[in-house]
Amino acid sequence: MKLLRWAALAAAGLAIASPALAQAASEHASTAATALPFDPDQATRAWLNTMDPAARARSDSYFEGGYWTQFVGPIIGFIVAFAVLQLGWAQNVRTWLEKTVKVYFFVVILFALFYSIVGLVSFPWDYWLGFVREHDYGLSRQTFGQWFTEYLQGFGISLVIGSLAIGVLYLIIAVAKKNWWIWGTVATLVFVLFTSMLAPVYIAPIFNHYTPMQEGTLKTSVLQMAQANGVPADNVYVFDVSRQSNRVTANVSGFAGTTRISMADNLINRESPGGVRAVLGHEIGHYVLDHTTSLMAMFTLLIVVVFALANWLFNKLSAGERWGIRGISDPAGMPLLFSIIGFVFLIATPIQNNITRFHEHQADMFGLNAAREPDGFAESALLLSEYRKMEPSPLEEWFFYDHPSGYDRIHMSMVWKAHHMALGDIPMGPGGPPPGWRPDFVVMHQTPSSAPSATPPAQSPAAPSSSTAHP
Repeated sequence: MKLLRWAALAAAGLAIASPALAQAASEHASTAATALPFDPDQATRAWLNTMDPAARARSDSYFEGGYWTQFVGPIIGFIVAFAVLQLGWAQNVRTWLEKTVKVYFFVVILFALFYSIVGLVSFPWDYWLGFVREHDYGLSRQTFGQWFTEYLQGFGISLVIGSLAIGVLYLIIAVAKKNWWIWGTVATLVFVLFTSMLAPVYIAPIFNHYTPMQEGTLKTSVLQMAQANGVPADNVYVFDVSRQSNRVTANVSGFAGTTRISMADNLINRESPGGVRAVLGHEIGHYVLDHTTSLMAMFTLLIVVVFALANWLFNKLSAGERWGIRGISDPAGMPLLFSIIGFVFLIATPIQNNITRFHEHQADMFGLNAAREPDGFAESALLLSEYRKMEPSPLEEWFFYDHPSGYDRIHMSMVWKAHHMALGDIPMGPGGPPPGWRPDFVVMHQTPSSAPSATPPAQSPAAPSSSTAHP
């Protein structure tokens, strides 16, 4: 009886399990039938191997140097602030301005001008970082005269706009008193939005000439991609960044009536049409996904925390009118307040980078789906590797990267490409770059006899594209 009972149970179990087994077998067969046409990991490695060891070492060295250079500027600022406070300059200048100018708002503005001019002692560092180091790595095309002119222009703009913004902030501090850090955050948000609206139209043209992109199928395809995704733009602008550096860049900037699509002339000159569309698809993604709003929301939370901590630390460090500071609304405390704010933001570097990198990853995926140029996207990531380390450790990427690493970007594009080939909505083809392709900066550093052809991916038969317009 027991044997019959077990046999009956086994038969019942087999009957119940059969449909599930059949379904599993069917799913396995389906998976096998839709196997990827190539291995995205191997394709990614093939793209990375287009960089020779010398190019990889140069890229790593430049980017890793930035790990420590980003801390030097703030340290110099701390030293200057301490000297201004310790030598009594802050107290004396404040007292003289109060007797001479008297109006609080103008006292603050003039003190901010004085403090900014004192900060020019950091010029040797700025010169080395912005001119010498860039030339050492072959990234700058400017003469010293050209670089210095732009340095003075940037300093002048910062001096005027920054001093006015500081004046408003101190008025808020004087009126709101203990709650200034809340209203100060609101004012900072308004200021950032205002400058974001003005920058594309009034500030950016000071440094570069913006001209409408030459008519053609590439411009048409970019505008079609933008308008298909709701970007209110009827033109594409090209700016002459090539007279400053060889970097590739683009942006969809501004808002309301100032929105414009802009790309560096280097992008057109150095990349294939597919690469151009991939980069602009990424930038369009920032606009369509409303990253201005989400970035503002996240950074607003960060700013309010930083201001609250700064308020607490300032009151602790200036207790008993140390350095002659009468309170947080006293302009003489400006060096201390800004040093504290700078210090808190400095230790919050990983937070800032992760916020930005999160949005950049979203824009990457949007750009792949909008432009449908995976090879162009990989090409762009390789060109950015001229000054960005391609394969950081997880700790490096978490702490120092405000964009996804080159490896992550290429791998994502190859995964996208493989799966869409399997789906059948883009033509089948091999993974990896076209045979013989190399980034232009690798070819440039090779001898003519050893330099392979630098065939742009989007112009190669091995690089399928589903874009409706091709130059």
